[in-house]
Amino acid sequence: MLYNLKSEIMKTKALYLTAALMMMFGFNSCSLDVFPSDELNSEVLLSSAQGARLVMDGCYAMLKDEVEFLGYSSGNCYARHYFQLTEFPGDNICLSAHTTDPLYEATAYMMTDGLKNVGTLWMVGYKIIYMTNTVIETLKEDDPDTKQLLGEAYFMRGLMHLHMVTLYAKPYSFGRDNLGVPLRTSTNSSVTVRNPVGDVYDQIVADLRKAADLMGKSRGNAGYPCKEAALGVLSRVYLYMEEYDKCIAAVDEALAGADPASKLDDDYANYFINAKTSKETLFCIAHETTDDRGQSSIGSMFLKDGIGWGEIYPSDPLKYLYERYPDDLRYTAFVHPQFSGKMNGTEPLMKVYVTIPATGETDPKTPHIYAGFDLIDDGAGNYSFKDGATTYTIEKRMIKGNGVADPSGEYFEYHVNYGGEDCLCRINKDVTLRVGFTIPMIFITKFSYQDGNPMLSSPVLCRWGEVILNRAEAYARTGKDKDALDDVNVIRTRAGIPTFTSATEHGYDNATQIVMDERRMELAWEGHRMFDMIRNKMNMDRRFAGAQPFEIVPYDRTHLQYPIPNNEWTVSGIQQNPDY
Repeated sequence: MLYNLKSEIMKTKALYLTAALMMMFGFNSCSLDVFPSDELNSEVLLSSAQGARLVMDGCYAMLKDEVEFLGYSSGNCYARHYFQLTEFPGDNICLSAHTTDPLYEATAYMMTDGLKNVGTLWMVGYKIIYMTNTVIETLKEDDPDTKQLLGEAYFMRGLMHLHMVTLYAKPYSFGRDNLGVPLRTSTNSSVTVRNPVGDVYDQIVADLRKAADLMGKSRGNAGYPCKEAALGVLSRVYLYMEEYDKCIAAVDEALAGADPASKLDDDYANYFINAKTSKETLFCIAHETTDDRGQSSIGSMFLKDGIGWGEIYPSDPLKYLYERYPDDLRYTAFVHPQFSGKMNGTEPLMKVYVTIPATGETDPKTPHIYAGFDLIDDGAGNYSFKDGATTYTIEKRMIKGNGVADPSGEYFEYHVNYGGEDCLCRINKDVTLRVGFTIPMIFITKFSYQDGNPMLSSPVLCRWGEVILNRAEAYARTGKDKDALDDVNVIRTRAGIPTFTSATEHGYDNATQIVMDERRMELAWEGHRMFDMIRNKMNMDRRFAGAQPFEIVPYDRTHLQYPIPNNEWTVSGIQQNPDY
């Protein structure tokens, strides 16, 4: 953390410096005695390409390694916290029950400045930034032996600042002058202030541009960045800044005339299993078999296959969106209902699940509960259920592509009027319930099965699927509907579903609506949805089953930005975010 960053970094730095020196010069533990301790510094270490490589490898390792924070270490790693803190406050997930894991606070907007996930992310992010600064301050741009490594340092510095400013500050679209996060562009940490959001974004752009100019091809698998990775992340930054023409130009530069379809993985069903080596991945947190975190992995909350918790499921609105085309590869490959089949010789379980108004509920965060009722099927496609002596008729409501109810709509959702409220519901005929709960178990496997291990993956931080959709949104925002649909169609063709010829097809009103839905389906659970909604000033409708709050979440809600960690603001004196 910045509050004691120098002392924390010196520990990390000493570890990598010592390891690097031993590898470069072949020292054993005794021969280190001949090397004065006050010369263990970045200048000595980075005097060779091998030393700089070790420092950058240390940065990548810190994304996945478990670290100690406030006495916690098991499962305490950047990768796990990043994907949970970016995804769980959104509207793509259903939390099946309350949990003691701090992920619940993120899901329910009940974060505090003393939680380990909030503090760990900040601490590790700024440690990595410090390490990149040691490389940037030492290497020369005109040295061909270290040019790639210098580019990697700029890339990681830009990426970490992007993570910090999007998690702990308001979106750029809310104003450049809002409080951002501390900018660290040197190893001098004598002054700590929160720089304006605009200044932070300007530096991120400069770093990623420099990284793209310095780097070429990756020096290994997708766990190492390359020129296209820098341009891909840069396209996201420009999109967030609403610099749409620059976003388009960054994607064009990355493609270098190539067909966008040629950049996608042809075996999409197995893409996330093979993300580390796939041509589609621009940058990931590369994991090896020895990096298996078991129940502490990212995938453990999405999947229960022998060891996982399996407590996070797709939200009902997202499932309805996928089910417009049930053969959508993104649905069939990564969303897995747990079918019970016949139980004890009886017919499969038939239930309807409704998020209904709670009675006698004292917690204002949960004014509704999720309830399951025996489904009544008349055989003619009409469904109902009984609650006590009252029979409720389930409406198969036709909707337009934009989700508006319309008798002439092409898609449908199930609704029921319960207690005077219009409640979304789901028909379930044979999906297993989580033991002791009424939520059907529907597992997600985007973070599973690398090397056959259900809890292992190399989580993706940037890929071509996102970059193409970045350009699609930029096209749509600038009135270039045909170009936007061409990019969307590349993604839909790979998913095996019908393409668009018009921005007003299938009940949509414009190309932007189409792109937003496509981003939601393509990038689900990868940490984009919350940012997409907030930066575009769109409220999130979370009125669906689950232990998360039942509410429409305003895009300007204060707790959508995380608190500055207590151990930071109480020591450095920087301003805390509002209402924390």
